[in-house]
Amino acid sequence: MRVAVVGSGPSGCYTAQSLVQQDPDVLVDVLDRLPCPYGLVRYGVAPDHEKIKSLQNNLRTVLEHERVRFLGGVAIGPGGIPAARLRELYHAVVYCVGAATDRHLGIPGEDLPGSWSATEFVSWYSAHPDSTADGFVAGARSAVVIGVGNVAVDVARMLARGVTELSPTDMPQPALTALAASRVTDIHMVGRRGPSQARFTTKELRELGSLPGTEVKVRAGELALDPAYLDPSPLPAPQRRNVEVLRGWAAADPRPSSRRISLRFFLRPVELLAAGGRVGAVRFERTAPDGHGGVTGTGEFEEIEAQLVLRSVGYLGVPLEGLPFDPATGTVPHLAGRVLREGTVAPGEYAAGWIKRGPTGVIGTNRPCAKETATSLLEDADTLVHKDLPGDPLTALRAAGVDPVEWAGWCAIEQAEVELGASLGRGVVKLPDWQSLLNAAHGI
Repeated sequence: MRVAVVGSGPSGCYTAQSLVQQDPDVLVDVLDRLPCPYGLVRYGVAPDHEKIKSLQNNLRTVLEHERVRFLGGVAIGPGGIPAARLRELYHAVVYCVGAATDRHLGIPGEDLPGSWSATEFVSWYSAHPDSTADGFVAGARSAVVIGVGNVAVDVARMLARGVTELSPTDMPQPALTALAASRVTDIHMVGRRGPSQARFTTKELRELGSLPGTEVKVRAGELALDPAYLDPSPLPAPQRRNVEVLRGWAAADPRPSSRRISLRFFLRPVELLAAGGRVGAVRFERTAPDGHGGVTGTGEFEEIEAQLVLRSVGYLGVPLEGLPFDPATGTVPHLAGRVLREGTVAPGEYAAGWIKRGPTGVIGTNRPCAKETATSLLEDADTLVHKDLPGDPLTALRAAGVDPVEWAGWCAIEQAEVELGASLGRGVVKLPDWQSLLNAAHGI
C-alpha cells in the first residue's frame, strides 16, 4: 500500500512513523512544499532553543527509514499537483499541513508600518524561504508583543538577546546583523487576561529572568487583579508554577540593566496609534475578570509607546484546494482522522496535526494525534489497496513537471549550511531563500 503524507513537520513524520511501525508492507512518501523537512521544528522553534531543535534528529530517523521517502519542493493545490490527482497516485493521502497563518486583532491601525504578526518575525529570524519582510527593529526603541504564550515569550527573548548569544545559533546572517544593531531597550509583553490564564510554560517564562543585561518587570497590583494569584494553591501545577515565578519577580529589587521586559496583564488592545506615518503606540483598555473565566472592559485606557508591534494571538489553519474545511475552527472536518465530506467519510483521505485538531498542544502532542489517524487508515487498508495505481508516484510527479528534492538533496542543503557557517566564522547558518536552497539541493 502506498500512502502520501502531505507535510514533513512533526505530525507528518509521526504519521509516517506510525504507519511503517504498524504495517510492514506500507510505503510512505512524505511530501512537502518546501525543499527542507521538519516544519515548525526547523522554522518555528527559536534558534537559541537547541534542545528542542534537536528533535530534528528523531524526525530524521523517520525520514531515513527504508520504506519512507522524502519529496520536498512538491506543492499541492494551486500552482502544484491538484489534490484530486494526488489521490489517484496513492491508495491514501494524509494531510498534515498545519496552521499556516495567524489570527488578527481586528482593531484600527493594525496595518500600520511597524505592526507585524509574530509569525512574520519568527519566519524572518528562522530563515523561512517565504519570508520577504525585514526592517522589524530598524528605528525601534520600544516593542509591544501582544499575547502571553510561548511564541510571545520567544519573540520577546529574541528582541532582548545580544549578538554574543545569537551568533552561535543557526540564525541567518541578515537577521543576526539586524538584531545586533537593534536599539530596542523596552519590550512589553501584554495579555488581556490574568497571570493564571497565560499560555506560556514555566520553563520558557523562567528563561526571561536569566537573560544577560535584562531586567524582568511585573506589577504586583496588576497581578493581584487575578483572584487565583492571591491563592494559587487550587491551580493546576503548570499555572501555579507560573504564578510563583511572577510573584518572585514582583517582589525582586530592581537591578542594573540595558534592557527591560515588562509583563503586563488585564490589558486589551483597542487601537494602534500612528506617529510619523508608522505605529507609535498601542492603546489598551484595562480589563477585569468577569467571574466566568473571561474578562470585561472597564472603560479605563492606557497607551504604551511602541515603534514595533508583534501580535502573537494564535495560529490559524487555511483551506487547501480540493479539501473540505471548517472556517470557524480552521480545521478539516474528520472522524478519528478520517476526512469528512458533508458529514460522510471520504475514502482514502485523512488528516493529522493542527489541520485536524487546531493549533493546540506542544510538539509531542502530535504523536498520539498521528497514531490515531494512522490506526484509522490501517483499519481501512483492506478496502484501500483494491484501488489500482498507475505505478510509482514519483514517475508521475516528474512527468507532471515536478522535480522533487529527495533526501540526498536535503543532505546537500545541510552541507551547504555547514559551509556557509564556516565561511562566516559561525556554526551551521541557515540558507534564507528559495534560490540558495534549490541551488544547494541540486549541487549548483
